[in-house]
Amino acid sequence: MSIVKQYLKSKPACKVTFTVPAKEAKQVVIAGDFNDWNPEEYQLRKLKNGTFKGTLTLPKEQSFQFKYIIDGQWTNETEADRLQWNDYAASENSVLEL
Repeated sequence: MSIVKQYLKSKPACKVTFTVPAKEAKQVVIAGDFNDWNPEEYQLRKLKNGTFKGTLTLPKEQSFQFKYIIDGQWTNETEADRLQWNDYAASENSVLEL
């Protein structure tokens, strides 16, 4: 898994590219603070090599909790900026610092 951040010069935002190697998976989506934890809003595209990839433009100078949902399994990003405990979910979430 990986995250690549590209800060935009023209506006206070950052393009964030998420890459998830999951050859056996049928679907990978991202749910987090940026989409009200809606598991249907941001589906990653499956590439021919079996990797899932997608890019979001998010406001900078903020942090966002999120998780991947890989075929229904909630999964943290191994390269997240940090993990944070979430009482509602009773688990840790990945955190993206922009």
